Amino acid sequence: MTSIETWPLVSICIPTYNGETYIKEALQSAINQNYSNLEIVISDDASNDNTLAIIEGFKSKTNIPIKIYKHTPNGIGANWNNCIRKAKGDYIKFLFQDDILEKHCISKLMTLMEDNPKTGLVYCKRRFLVDNMSDRTKGFIAYYGNLHTYWEDFEVKQGILPGKTYLKDKQFLNSPKNKIGEPTNVLLRRECFNKVGYFNEKLQQDLDSEYWYRVMRYFDIGFVDEILAGFRLHDKQASVINKRRDIPDRTLLYKLFYKNLFWQLHNKNKWKLIKLYNPIVKRLVTIKKHLYGE
Repeated sequence: MTSIETWPLVSICIPTYNGETYIKEALQSAINQNYSNLEIVISDDASNDNTLAIIEGFKSKTNIPIKIYKHTPNGIGANWNNCIRKAKGDYIKFLFQDDILEKHCISKLMTLMEDNPKTGLVYCKRRFLVDNMSDRTKGFIAYYGNLHTYWEDFEVKQGILPGKTYLKDKQFLNSPKNKIGEPTNVLLRRECFNKVGYFNEKLQQDLDSEYWYRVMRYFDIGFVDEILAGFRLHDKQASVINKRRDIPDRTLLYKLFYKNLFWQLHNKNKWKLIKLYNPIVKRLVTIKKHLYGE
């Protein structure tokens, strides 16, 4: 990797909304990074608690520029995208207001990223931050803890793989849908947004994984086999709220896979999508069900 004096600018993007409970911990983890060339970009969706006051208080605690932008609420994806558009860095490192970054997170992700110029996305393992441990939470952690182990046709190890290797895996459409992780444990090259666009603002629950897979079509993917981030589980987080609303993200997600990724997928997954969205095949399946009473 290049010397520390020439490390590229990394923008830590923090989309916020009424995050006073945990924002101090998140910001402290950002300014504690041992990577030197940083900016912190806040996009706030009209918080009406002490979130912005707390953030303002951090400006005197660090030499890292902290820039705050007020954003008109229009869904979580719009806030994420506003963060990116306001950022000046060559790399985007999301940090959600409930989460934390370990001290070496950015430096270790950047080391792998900078050594491999064809890499668009680098991710790591994360730990869960839990205030009240329940049996349901334990079950969630057991299932979603090591997401990178759910690929079938290859083993994810420290290092770089072509993005198309991920897309070609037979387990691509199977649960868990997000086998990379949340934005807090992902580092993105700015070029990704120039190439594949931004997060899909029509999605509420799966917009992160849908974006990771779009990136895989054009870029290599890096994995750092260390826990470098903390992802908080609590009842007020956006992902929990969106699941309660029963938003039909899954149908739209599959349609996007059919539209954008079809030719990169395993034949098993191609056929599944064809049966769902190809009008001729859908008609034949309907006729078969009618004839045979399936």
